[in-house]
Amino acid sequence: MPGSPASGPLKVEEKKGSKLSASYIVYHFSTNGISVATATGLTHPLDVLKVRLQMQLVGQRGPLIGMGKLFSQILKMEGPKAMYQGFTPALMRSVIYGGLRLSLYEPSKYVCDWAFGSTNILVKIASGAFSGAIATALTNPTEVLKVRLQMNSNAEKGGVLREIRKIASEEGIKSFWKGVGPAMGRAAMLTASQMATYDESKRALIRWTSLEEGFHLHFISSTIAGAVSTLATAPMDMIKTRLMLQRESKKCGGYRNGFHCAYQVILTEGPWALYKGGFAIFARLGPQTMITFLVCEKLREHAGLKAI
Repeated sequence: MPGSPASGPLKVEEKKGSKLSASYIVYHFSTNGISVATATGLTHPLDVLKVRLQMQLVGQRGPLIGMGKLFSQILKMEGPKAMYQGFTPALMRSVIYGGLRLSLYEPSKYVCDWAFGSTNILVKIASGAFSGAIATALTNPTEVLKVRLQMNSNAEKGGVLREIRKIASEEGIKSFWKGVGPAMGRAAMLTASQMATYDESKRALIRWTSLEEGFHLHFISSTIAGAVSTLATAPMDMIKTRLMLQRESKKCGGYRNGFHCAYQVILTEGPWALYKGGFAIFARLGPQTMITFLVCEKLREHAGLKAI
């Protein structure tokens, strides 16, 4: 109803196309940031497993430990708390990075629509790639901190600030942007595959089925998006992890850049090594994508914003 509180000033502003208010921008960013942070909190143990799996047999070929066995080993040797190593920087990153990459997607799409008169699948992919790359370039230091803490059971005892001082003093400020190239590539691919797939899946399902805006539509669309983004980003994710952990692992060194890292991994460990931790990536990214979009759509509904 036009006069009901649910429609609110935000909806009115959106429909009129007037300039965006500060409250609209805050609501838009916060709904995205909160949804990604919620998903991160629930799936962080799987992220720890993914990083540990990606660092198996660096520079070697051989049988890999499975996710279940690795999980048991960590619990036995390091305790349950180890499954939340690096959680503080992960949560910081999820709010800022997640909020930015999702929030920039729609404005990027609208700019392309204004410039080219189209919002087809290619425009959505380009908008997602731009949003993800910019967001990760700004938040790469938190990702470096996260993976360092996840690989080192003793680092957490000194806290995040001690790890920041250690990296800065021993490796220099520039080391906080280690792996930024592959990280930007992964984030560009992740956001493009996630947002474009989710966006297109929703429209296809609405067009060809009886589904309407609501839980079932969002659940199915986010499941499809999670599967596609896992396949697209697993190799870049693996390369990013290796580059960020070069100093921490004596076996993992000498990578000049992302392309050199990929070449060395394929040469010494085989092509499938690029998908080390792939099941853990899907086990984490699938639910994370679903939780992110389900929470985000619900928060947008309560905030008076239109659905993605």
